[in-house]
Amino acid sequence: MGGLPSPRQPTPMREWKPADQVSFTAFYTDRHRPYLRFAYLQLGSDADAEEAVDRTFDAVMDAWQRMLEMDHPEKYAWTILKHRIVDQRRKRKLRPRPMDLMAFEAAVRNSGADPYEVLTDTIQFCAAVRGLTERQRDAVVHVYGLDFTVRQTAAVMGIEESSVRSLLRLARNRLTRRLNLPRGDKKAG
Repeated sequence: MGGLPSPRQPTPMREWKPADQVSFTAFYTDRHRPYLRFAYLQLGSDADAEEAVDRTFDAVMDAWQRMLEMDHPEKYAWTILKHRIVDQRRKRKLRPRPMDLMAFEAAVRNSGADPYEVLTDTIQFCAAVRGLTERQRDAVVHVYGLDFTVRQTAAVMGIEESSVRSLLRLARNRLTRRLNLPRGDKKAG
């Protein structure tokens, strides 16, 4: 992938071809909300998520002319978002927020379960999730944390649907082993 582009003066959007303006606007419209939801789960704050996503789209706009020549501009934009989330964490001196805290909060709220038992299970789950690869965690967050479909997850991450299904299958297998869970039926992601 080779990292982010070297800085050079971007062409102002008003000087772009109309088709490039339309394609950027469509990309922004399609990706803004999913990026914001993902960033919020990672940062835990509306303001931090908005800043990270705004900075992402600033960088995407600056690189859009070059991105149109790439094979997978969605994947490139996803990489920019991930970098901006890390930048925002550093800026605010935040620690990564485990996405599964949502599960703990929902479980305590929606069940009569002992909150300490749920907390213990959540801590074990957090530890197991940390053992996933970054791409596996991203796919799990989108599908199970944000209720995205495999198709939506693939579009946001800039990868094929088959890759998302594979990442989910590998994540489920790894979590099953790490948590010593019985193997269930094999559903497609």
